[in-house]
Amino acid sequence: MTDPCSLEKSPLLTVNDALERISAAIQAITDTETVSLKNALGRVLADTIYSPLDIPHDRNSAMDGYAFASSDAHEQPFTLELIGISWAGKPFQGRMQAGQCVRIFTGAVLPEQADSVIMQEHIQLDGQTVHFPADTKTHQNVRAVGEDVSQGSLLCEQSKKLTAVDLALLATAGVSEVRIYRALNIAIFSTGDELIALGQALTTGKIYDSNRYLLTASLSDACYQVTDLGVIADNKHALTDAFTAAAKNHDVIISTGGASVGDADYVKEVLTACGDVNFWKIAIKPGKPLTFGNIGECYFFGLPGNPVSAQVTFQKIVSPALKQLAGAATTRPLQLIATCSSSLKKSAGRQEFQRGIFTQHENGDFFVVSAGQQGANILSALSLANCYIVLPSECQGVEAGDKVLIEPFSTFL
Repeated sequence: MTDPCSLEKSPLLTVNDALERISAAIQAITDTETVSLKNALGRVLADTIYSPLDIPHDRNSAMDGYAFASSDAHEQPFTLELIGISWAGKPFQGRMQAGQCVRIFTGAVLPEQADSVIMQEHIQLDGQTVHFPADTKTHQNVRAVGEDVSQGSLLCEQSKKLTAVDLALLATAGVSEVRIYRALNIAIFSTGDELIALGQALTTGKIYDSNRYLLTASLSDACYQVTDLGVIADNKHALTDAFTAAAKNHDVIISTGGASVGDADYVKEVLTACGDVNFWKIAIKPGKPLTFGNIGECYFFGLPGNPVSAQVTFQKIVSPALKQLAGAATTRPLQLIATCSSSLKKSAGRQEFQRGIFTQHENGDFFVVSAGQQGANILSALSLANCYIVLPSECQGVEAGDKVLIEPFSTFL
């Protein structure tokens, strides 16, 4: 992919090509651990789990009402004798005969002879006599054995990232512990002599380091254990020491800054010296100067220093790679078609992820406007945005009223 704003001698990798290169290079971890169900939220299953029992395990009522046999409802209206109660957790112990019914509550086991439940609001009770109306329906409000899940059927597949609902489903089946892939060990650091920590006085030429806050929050996931290595100076020896030390006990290193072509941008040079560079630079905007490679068995991602570029490349490139490495099933981002209410500037050459604000009208149509200035340093627009406006490499601008693709941020779904 040729970028007219670059002096590259050969075409840059497209985003899809870069993702394919990374996917081919990465080997998912295989180490596992067994944890109790309550500690499994957000972790990735190492086994496919099948149900050891039927859910529900017994026929039960879907309503508070009266359980009866359909054979007693041939002529309507009709009356039946009330002979007992079936409570949730305390089933009716007797045996229903023809002409009899049982008071029953939601979730309570149906007597063996009953096959229908009528809502309590639809009957008239006179002592121990229950009057059923003329429009009484049979075979209603009964939950069948295995209606939700039958014994031996699939509960959760291997590589599924467990949600709260998954934990509830597994608990319903009596599963108390699961085997999961271990968490990834990830090291992060920023590079740059211009960076200072929060709390220090800001002097000319210095800026506060925001990227480690960005990455730490983005990596807030049960599958990741993150080590913050701080800020590394623009020094080859310091960077080499940081890389090689971190690679010994981490699965992934993610750095920001120093990945471009400036005189003090040493990331690619250092990585080439102590590891292997798979690729450097991709046809994406913002975020072209992205480095991917490895130091031994540790994978490395060198992200741009501009915070918006760092976020875009993390979401579009690094996040899918981490999911694959963690053993999780891959998913495609949700894309919607929206009418763009803003005109957007763009040159052909790189796929762009401009920051936008989308809304949905009452008729279901989506509309999007630019979130503001699109510079790689404009965090305020990214903070306001709730989606990316995805513009293909060949696009040369958008006029107001044009249709565009948008990718909603997951926090707004």
